[in-house]
Parts: sequence; structure tokens; C-alpha cells
Amino acid sequence: MKEGFVGLPLVVGFRTASTRATAQIEGTVFRVDGEALMKILPECSKLERRLQQFAQIAAMQTTQIAACNRLHEVTQRLARWLLMSADRIGLNSVALTQELLAQMLGTRRSTVTVVAGLLQRAGLITYTRGEVHITDRPNLEEAACECYGIMRRCIEAWQGDSR
Repeated sequence: MKEGFVGLPLVVGFRTASTRATAQIEGTVFRVDGEALMKILPECSKLERRLQQFAQIAAMQTTQIAACNRLHEVTQRLARWLLMSADRIGLNSVALTQELLAQMLGTRRSTVTVVAGLLQRAGLITYTRGEVHITDRPNLEEAACECYGIMRRCIEAWQGDSR
């Protein structure tokens, strides 16, 4: 599983979810009917375990990002978000609009324009309408707050544990 799963409430026995899922970046998905998934899980303990692990990683990231959004500057948060997005799709070019970035960072679109401009002038990214390209990943990681490294190290450690 590269990234993402919608349906964790179903896996743990709930019939409804309190959230709405939105795809932020174009990609390929697989869809499985909820009833079919529930029939498959008892026969596939490895899949069930991977979904549980995904739930733990998602919970850790949600907690860390909530703290990050409260404590860190927008420039650091934008760098973190771009790195996380690039990691998820395995590319250095990410199709993200300033409007979406503003929503994800909890700030105004005009703030994203200013901050993306700063990162671009520093040579860390290039930005055109709806497309961000990471040009200097090591220095973008330096520009990000420590939250990116904390989450990345935690995921790597947990993935090592699950082998």
C-alpha cells in the first residue's frame, strides 16, 4: 500500500465514518465493496494487520500535524507538506494548487503565494500554476520544521518492526 485507505471505521466494526475523504493528488485507486472486504479480512490476517498499521501511522501523523500547525511558521509547514506529498507519490513534482495548500496549512491563499515565493527565491522549489517541483530536497528538508523528520523516522522504525 503506497498511501491511503478509506474504510478504517468499517474494519474496526463501525458502519459509518465521521470524516470525508478527498483525493488531493491524481492517482490510481482500487475500490472494494465494504461487505466484500469484511468477508476477506478474516481470511487474510496480513491485510488486516497492514490496515491496522496504517491506522496507527495515520493517527501519529494527524497528532503531529495538529501540533505542527499550532507551533510552527507557515514556511516550515509548507516545506513539510511538500516533502510529505512528494514522499507519498514518489516524485519531486506535485500537482498542488495554492488554494489546496492554504486549506492544508490552515492559512490564507495569499500567505501561500508569499511563502512559496520565498522557497522559490531560495532555490528550493519551482512553482507554476498548480504544479510544485522540489529542486533542492536536502535544503527543503532543512527549511521544514522537525515534524517532518519525526514522522519519517517513526514510520521507518515501525516499518522495520513489522517485517
